[in-house]
Amino acid sequence: MTDRRDFLTFSAASLLAATALPRLRAAGAPQVPTVKTAGVRLIPVEGGKYKVWTKKVGRGGLKVLLLHGGPGCTHEYFECFEDFLPKEGIEFYYYDQLGSFYSDQPDDDSLWTVERFTEEVETVRKALGLEQFVLLGHSWGGMLGIEYALKYQQHLKGLVISNMNAGIKGYMEHAAVLRAQLPAETIAILDKYEAKQDYQNPEYLQAMMGTVYARHLCRLDPWPDAVQRTFKHFADKVYNVLQGPNEFVITGRFKNWERWDDLPKIKVPALVIGATHDEMDPEQLRRMAKLLPKGRFHLCPNGSHMDMWDDQAAYFRGLMAFLKDLRRRG
Repeated sequence: MTDRRDFLTFSAASLLAATALPRLRAAGAPQVPTVKTAGVRLIPVEGGKYKVWTKKVGRGGLKVLLLHGGPGCTHEYFECFEDFLPKEGIEFYYYDQLGSFYSDQPDDDSLWTVERFTEEVETVRKALGLEQFVLLGHSWGGMLGIEYALKYQQHLKGLVISNMNAGIKGYMEHAAVLRAQLPAETIAILDKYEAKQDYQNPEYLQAMMGTVYARHLCRLDPWPDAVQRTFKHFADKVYNVLQGPNEFVITGRFKNWERWDDLPKIKVPALVIGATHDEMDPEQLRRMAKLLPKGRFHLCPNGSHMDMWDDQAAYFRGLMAFLKDLRRRG
């Protein structure tokens, strides 16, 4: 039997060999090839204190950075993009924002602000070496895309605002309309538990998931695996701090966010995507496109908030037409 002294002697020798390895390589030994990571890179943010997860998919001259929604979702529900962009020679990047499942998840509520996330996007852009790229933000990612474009649009070739209103006030107005159209028994359940601020009650959650989200978040039954994984990995803490308990109750830090008056300042070509059954009023999104100097609007007639899934053909028809137009412009 090997005793403890033998083990320590072996460990010390191993450590010595490991520390000598860089010196041997410097003296001319063959270099170990860089390992392949399937396009995955962990990017330092906040001065290197934390890291966020990114992944490159495909290869092409036109590059797209995806901003997921939530706040607190993951890149996973974007996985359907792999069936559409790479085959057209368009390169894109997944990116899980700080606090999301694949990235570091610090327990520090001071990090969850619109301003800090905007700077995080710029940090990621620099690290990935993206210049004259397309930024596509969905839902909360669309809000983040607007903020980024207002501060850093010199780096953008184009902007896609997918399923996001330019202000919370308009969003809440439409949410009230959708709520009034719910079955009476569902409204009664929502009212009951919201009065108690008991947003985690199983009956309340079932009403939200089984009725509200089934109508306005994703209309497929069952939900695609990628969407299910996104919600399995959902970062509730980030969502609650920035937004609030759910889609109907916005009490978080961005509750007063409004950018309608600033849309004309975004000069890059922009596509706004909306859907008939979305939580976001498609007519308000149509108005957004008119306020953007180089904006266009695309409607997914059968879709909801996850229209890249429940009205997939229409979604990617509009998106790909926009991306190909950008590429033709050079």
